[in-house]
Amino acid sequence: MEALFQFVHLERSERLEQFISEKLDKLENKYDWIVKAQVYFKKQDGQDPKGFICNMKLSVPGPLIFAESNEESFEAAGAETIRDLEKQLSKKKGQMKTY
Repeated sequence: MEALFQFVHLERSERLEQFISEKLDKLENKYDWIVKAQVYFKKQDGQDPKGFICNMKLSVPGPLIFAESNEESFEAAGAETIRDLEKQLSKKKGQMKTY
């Protein structure tokens, strides 16, 4: 699976990319039909104490799968987004038909 990372108005973080890549690898091992992942990290300024946003799009057979979370750190946001994606992938796997 190809993983593309974008940091919107942020410095690139190797550590964060490695953390998310490990989690995506686990998803790929479980769901081998994932083609590509697009990961976006954004920092929201303002009153919100959370403000660390991670959203991901997965290219899979059929429509794209998308999840986003807003947490107190990028690691927590990434982990929560992965959990949401795993729920969607599990549901999609149940709906897939083998021919």
